[in-house]
Amino acid sequence: MSAANPTLQNVTRQLKALAHQGRLSVVRTVVQGPIEGTPAGQIQAQLSMAASTLSHHLAALTEAGLLTAARQGTTIRYAARFDQLKALTEYLWQGCCGGGCKGPNCL
Repeated sequence: MSAANPTLQNVTRQLKALAHQGRLSVVRTVVQGPIEGTPAGQIQAQLSMAASTLSHHLAALTEAGLLTAARQGTTIRYAARFDQLKALTEYLWQGCCGGGCKGPNCL
């Protein structure tokens, strides 16, 4: 394991961001929302989360590259970075089972 491996560093940063119940709930809410993004107030209402707590989680997820933020007037919409989420899950399954998994339960 090389500390200089940028892919590993990025995956580690993203998994660290997701390794919290509140942040994982935020990502799931945003992923299930409109493709153009979900307003922060709607995320807050849906999760019944304090504004300061939600702000902290949104910042961590945006910093990790899993969400984007776009201001529309006084509203900030958060959208999923589907390319990053897909790359993260693909990284986890890359080379699964040494290439030997051929059954119906394989990916």
